[in-house]
Formats: sequence, structure tokens, C-alpha cells
Amino acid sequence: QVQLVESGGGTVQAGGSLRLSCAAASGGTFSNRAMGWFRQAPGKVREFVGGISWNGGVTIYGDSVKGRFTISRDDAKNTVYLQMNSLNPEDTAVYYCTRNRFAGASDIAGLYDYWGQGTQVTVSS
Repeated sequence: QVQLVESGGGTVQAGGSLRLSCAAASGGTFSNRAMGWFRQAPGKVREFVGGISWNGGVTIYGDSVKGRFTISRDDAKNTVYLQMNSLNPEDTAVYYCTRNRFAGASDIAGLYDYWGQGTQVTVSS
């Protein structure tokens, strides 16, 4: 069992930045596994935000966040990050960290097995 704990969410004005963190708790690890971030806004379907391969060599992003968000990982700290810049109100959502079953970065939700509880990001106009 791997417990993922997100932090860093909050309220920010449009144009601002936030950095989300996702740590593996209870002795869990995600070494050798790809990691990802998804988000879900009220009344909307879950949306892929970004994914990173097991060694950080490959990163992929959803179209709506390309050029603004950056995913990274520090396996020594068992932590994955999502740097979010140039935020706009459409980025308002609950953001979820998740671990992939495999090593390659992916935007397919079904390939992810463990999910965090989510952290709220609210962007005001």
C-alpha cells in the first residue's frame, strides 16, 4: 500500500504561481514508477495535467497547461512536484497526485494505481 499526500494548494490571484508537492507516506515509495497529476473541477470530468517517467527523463502535459506547468521529481525525498505558473480561474480544481503501475509517463488514468486525497487550488480573477 502506498499513501500519497499532496500539499501546497490554496488560493491565488490570476497570474500567480503555486507549487504542489506530493510525498509518499508510511514508508511508501514510487521509485521506478512514473508519476502523474490530474485535476477535477466541480461538474467537470477528471483531466490529465502532467506525467513524469520513472527517471524524470520524459515529461508530458495536458494541452491546457503546456508551457505554464512543470512536473518534477526528487526520489531521494520520495516527492513529486507540480510548479504552476500564470494561473487563471480555469485552473481552479482539486489536484490529485497519482502513481503509475509502470515506468513510462502516461496520460491514461487507468494506468495509475494509487491516488492522493487531493488538494484544492482556487484561482481568483
